[in-house]
Amino acid sequence: MSQKQAMSHFDVVIVGAGLSGIGAARHLKTTCPDRSFVLLEGREAIGGTWDLFRYPGIRSDSDMYTLGYAFRPWTGDRAIADGPSILDYVRDTAREEGIEPHIRFGHKVSAAAWSTEDAVWTVTAQSPTGPTTFTCNFLFLCGGYYSYAGGYTPDFAGMDQFGGRIIHPQAWPEDLDYTGKRVVVIGSGATAVTLVPEMARTAGHVTMLQRSPTYIVGRPGQDAFALRLRRSLPEHLSYGLIRWRNVLMGMLFYRMARRRPEQVRKAIIDQTRQSLGPDFDVETHFSPRYNPWDQRLCLAPDGDFFESLKSGQASVITDEVETFTGSGLRLKSGAEIEADIVVTATGLKLEAMNGIALSVDGEAVRPSETLSYKGMMYSGVPNLASAFGYTNASWTLKCDLTCEYVCRLLNHMRRKSLRQCTPILKGPPQETAPWLDFSSGYVQRSIDLFPRQGTTAPWRLHQNYALDMAALRFARLEDGAMTFTNPVPSVRRAA
Repeated sequence: MSQKQAMSHFDVVIVGAGLSGIGAARHLKTTCPDRSFVLLEGREAIGGTWDLFRYPGIRSDSDMYTLGYAFRPWTGDRAIADGPSILDYVRDTAREEGIEPHIRFGHKVSAAAWSTEDAVWTVTAQSPTGPTTFTCNFLFLCGGYYSYAGGYTPDFAGMDQFGGRIIHPQAWPEDLDYTGKRVVVIGSGATAVTLVPEMARTAGHVTMLQRSPTYIVGRPGQDAFALRLRRSLPEHLSYGLIRWRNVLMGMLFYRMARRRPEQVRKAIIDQTRQSLGPDFDVETHFSPRYNPWDQRLCLAPDGDFFESLKSGQASVITDEVETFTGSGLRLKSGAEIEADIVVTATGLKLEAMNGIALSVDGEAVRPSETLSYKGMMYSGVPNLASAFGYTNASWTLKCDLTCEYVCRLLNHMRRKSLRQCTPILKGPPQETAPWLDFSSGYVQRSIDLFPRQGTTAPWRLHQNYALDMAALRFARLEDGAMTFTNPVPSVRRAA
């Protein structure tokens, strides 16, 4: 393998060609048409999450009228869409917007170093021909928040003696035939709630084994109001109206959940009782110990998860694994479950800054020592932003706003003949809090590696689309925290 480095310069380097990266590229093309850019994608395909995950039944856990791009209406019939349909949507966007020629596949970014003197990032990627180096004026991280190398599986006792197959959903084997098999899905998050009803269609039986209950909300897979509106109004107008209706309804529900958690908790559990019938032990299996939105809610489109339980094709057990056995699992209660296949839907491995080693003027950037600026940039780190969506709403809502803000920054610096924008915390140190206020295990395992957030704007994360719209689309760029410096050389000499 050649070690020769190929040097290429772009105004913007985008890391990742998934939902966020394709959206970022389209924003650059339309709002900053005079800037050059490249997307560095570590894998060999467009799509990110929607190409990586291939497990049965994969689907969105947000409605597509808000998970879809603001600039490209979702035209599918289902509001809760399957993974292949979402992947087609992302790839169609890349093709129709002319983004495909800008993508370098097989380029996994490993490091990026900022030079104030040159006002550039030097980005190192591992490519099919060896290490490849790019330089850029702005680095936009759109590679998500988890490691693509593999998911998280606890080190359960006895795994090596199990006679069946153990599979993590992030690495789903193409050759897996579970027809007629006894399947145990360990976990109770969105992946498990998706897998159970889908696998139960053909498996002999599927058991969801959960350590503790999760809130599961039934919701129609199709949005009848949206379909009616689309038939009577122009495409972009109807899409905008549906999008805003869903945004506002989501914000209202989240606000109620935080202000009146017991009331919302009762409503969700009552819906579950109604879905499962009076004889089901909802108190044991579907009454979480935490409040709604302390963790993300799980969706059951058309109540498919509940239907699989009612039909007897699936069941749920609330217990903990003591050990794997040769034929299944022994639980801490002493009960045993026979299994041919065990699926460990036990979460992701989170990665700060896309797992990239960052440095500024020779000093390593430690993400946990930085403060998040508007949920997208980081104190003391110049000309870098990352796309990170909402935990309580659709991912793309925040990413679209982030892309708009990055374009505003780039155009502002061009007008002012300045090369550097850096969020700087001025005044006394702020109290800080974790970047994500989520009790989910996959978050708690890694949150100490992530940037912190402050208690006041612009260092506080709102998790609120309306507030973020005001902060990112309409607020002044020169707000006292965002510092613009480093004039272009010609301006510096003239002065």
